[in-house]
Amino acid sequence: MAANARTWLITGVSSGLGAALAEAVLARGDVVIGTLRQKEQLAEFEALKPGRAHAVQLDLRDYGRVLEVVGRAAEQHGGVDVLVNNAGYGLAGALEEVSESEAREQMETNFFGALAATQAALPSMRRKRWGHVVNITSMAGFMGIPGMPLYSASKFALEGLGVALAAEAGSLGIRVTNVEPGALRTRWASGNAIVRSQRVLDDYQNTAGAVRSGLAKMDGRQDGDPVKAALAIIEAVDAEQPPLHLPLHPSALSAYRDVLGKTLEQLEEWRDVSEGILYD
Repeated sequence: MAANARTWLITGVSSGLGAALAEAVLARGDVVIGTLRQKEQLAEFEALKPGRAHAVQLDLRDYGRVLEVVGRAAEQHGGVDVLVNNAGYGLAGALEEVSESEAREQMETNFFGALAATQAALPSMRRKRWGHVVNITSMAGFMGIPGMPLYSASKFALEGLGVALAAEAGSLGIRVTNVEPGALRTRWASGNAIVRSQRVLDDYQNTAGAVRSGLAKMDGRQDGDPVKAALAIIEAVDAEQPPLHLPLHPSALSAYRDVLGKTLEQLEEWRDVSEGILYD
């Protein structure tokens, strides 16, 4: 292992972007601590690069265990240089269709799990006065997706966490990049990565219903390459001035520009109202 090799902790490395990123990081000689939910997946991951690929079993819904496991892993490997909050899933269902338990499960995994992992990784970053937190959010992190409001809320929350952390810890040498992928050809649109609300209401068939059917049609046809996305993330981490926001897909970049443009237009339209609430 090279003396200047970095240690990455990537959550959710069993498949998709997490797996592609772990393999790309290992290929360049760095160390990867990868989290997986199933015990039988651990040996397979470590076999990728014995001695540099380290697997830990972790369920992000267990806040206390995330703090313990990530903190211990950081200590054993001399700290975490790059934390990638990648693990998560999508909850498909209109706001009115989603139950409290479904909503809480979504936030526990996508937001609170990432929060705990970040809190556990930060002490070693502070000591070294260098570190990089990469949050894998989504296009849903800057634009609300009809039919997936709780997923959108979890990603908006992760975006806000990243922006605030960048301002809070930037002077300590800690950088943050919120990565907003578009459609990558992974298993995200199928299998365990998508959970559908148990309740279904006919009035939302044109919105939430269309999203549910669209996910199935999209699966396997996405034109985004997860390997190229992984290399783009590495490029951002290596950059002297890394971006705070990194949309990854032409549709993500276009949508972000559209959201920003419409927001600016509306701000100007309502400027007098916004500024008119001061005391006379």
